[in-house]
Amino acid sequence: MSQINNGMNYTLTNFNKVRIVMVNTTEPGNIGAAARAMKNMMLSELYLVSPSNYPSAVATARASGADDVLSNAKVCSTLEEALKGASLVIGASARQRNIKWRQLDVIDACSEIQTTIASNDEEVAVVFGTENSGLTNEELDLCSILMTIPGNPKYFSLNVASAIQVFAYQNLVSSIDGKFDNSLKDIASFDELNSFYRHLEQVLEHVNYFDSKKPKNLLMRRLRRLFGRSTPEKEEIAILRGILNKINPYEP
Repeated sequence: MSQINNGMNYTLTNFNKVRIVMVNTTEPGNIGAAARAMKNMMLSELYLVSPSNYPSAVATARASGADDVLSNAKVCSTLEEALKGASLVIGASARQRNIKWRQLDVIDACSEIQTTIASNDEEVAVVFGTENSGLTNEELDLCSILMTIPGNPKYFSLNVASAIQVFAYQNLVSSIDGKFDNSLKDIASFDELNSFYRHLEQVLEHVNYFDSKKPKNLLMRRLRRLFGRSTPEKEEIAILRGILNKINPYEP
C-alpha cells in the first residue's frame, strides 16, 4: 500500500478515485490553475466537458509543471459522458436554488466522499460549472449532492480554479487518519440511477401521469432529489426496475 511521507496516513488509492469535472470552462487559464491545484493535493483525474480554447498554451503555463494532469485529462462532449462509472456525483454551487438538493458544505462533502471510497471502493465525481453562471439546474439534476463552500456573505466571488483548490485541500485533510464508516452496502452507480430515472419517466408517460399541473421536467427533478437523498443500493434499484418492468418494459 503506497503511503505519503511527512507522517500522514493516507493512500494514493483514495485520490485516484476522485475525479474533478469542469463543465464548459471558457478560460483555459482556469483549467491550468485547476490542474496545478489538483496535483498539489494528490488529485490527478481531470475531466473537461466541452471546454473552450483547449488545448492551450495558456493552460499549460498556468499548470506550472502539472503537465501530466493536463495531458491525461479526458475531454468529453457531455456531462453524462464525464460521469460514467461514478457512484457518487457532487455538484459545486454557490447559488440558491428553487428546488432544494441535498446540500453539504465542503467539509461534510469530503467526509461523504471518503466514506463512499472506504465502503465501496467506488469512484466519485465532483462537478464545477462554467465561470459565469456555475451549474445549470439540468446539470445539477445529475448530481446526488450540492456542495457549498462557506465564505463572506457580503462578497463571495470564488474563481472556479480557487474553488477546486479549496475542495482539493479539504479532501486531502479529510483523507488524513480518517475513520470512515465502511459498512455501507453496494450503492447504485450514476449509470444505474440514470437508467432508472429514464425508465421511471417512460412509465409515468405510459400511464399518462404528466399534465399541465404536473409538468414532466419539474416532477422528474423532484423525483431525482427524492431518490438521491436515500442513496439507494444496487439491489434496491433492481427491485424498483422490476416493478417498473411489470408496468412497462424499458426502451433504451
